Amino acid sequence: MMRAIRLPGAAPLMLALTLAVLGVLIVLPLGVVFQQALSKGLDAYLDPLKQPDALAAIRLTLTVAAISVPLNAVFGVMAAWAISKFEFKGKSLLITLIDLPFSMSPVVSGLVWVLLFGAQGWFGEWLIAHDVRIIFATTGLVLATVLVTLPFVARELIPLMQDQGADEEAAALTLGAGGFTTFWRITLPNIRWALLYGVLLCNARAMGEFGAVSVVSGSIRGLTTTLPLHIEVLYNDYDFVGAFAAASVLASLGLVTLVLKTLLEWRHAGELSAHRRN
Repeated sequence: MMRAIRLPGAAPLMLALTLAVLGVLIVLPLGVVFQQALSKGLDAYLDPLKQPDALAAIRLTLTVAAISVPLNAVFGVMAAWAISKFEFKGKSLLITLIDLPFSMSPVVSGLVWVLLFGAQGWFGEWLIAHDVRIIFATTGLVLATVLVTLPFVARELIPLMQDQGADEEAAALTLGAGGFTTFWRITLPNIRWALLYGVLLCNARAMGEFGAVSVVSGSIRGLTTTLPLHIEVLYNDYDFVGAFAAASVLASLGLVTLVLKTLLEWRHAGELSAHRRN
């Protein structure tokens, strides 16, 4: 194991600079959000959150995350299983495609669905004729969010499952276990903490996504505005207290995810870091 190098002179300076950067870029902005949200008192803070549009935005944000995160969890497990347990042509290309949303602009991730399912899109006329709405509806928000968050679970599981190999599954199959039984009793327990870790990261991104959902939502108040979009609407209307109150809710959801992520890393650090050994 590599031992840490003691640098009596440089280490305190680097630590101080790190803390200063984190304070300026993370702690200070978060503090400003909560300070501005509570600047006119608790009642003024709570009133905007009780409005129908705010409640609808919160519900929609949670709904989109509740749909898109399980979809990406299922996809991530299937992709990781195929890539780590089998050899086939095009594996590198498949991994590249999974990583592609990381390098795509979120705006592009939303625009592709407009080009496909919008009124002037490839399937727009057919959808209109059959009274099917995807763009400016929850379905479009889910599709945009799924695309943006697609790699999170898969990229947590692929290195871990590659490192674990397929010996245990092969032994179970040799002893007569079926495919589902092997997955449920062997594979899933071995990846459960990494899977949960990936789900937490995916959920945090899903709830906070702005660019992709803004393209497909149309920002219809009370109908297609998620919490990030609702914050923008309030800010553009010069309702700064309401905007910061909504932002504090979104920040709180992120902080809860961060706390759960930290607890998971603390309790199961060995299993979660297994895929980083290479």
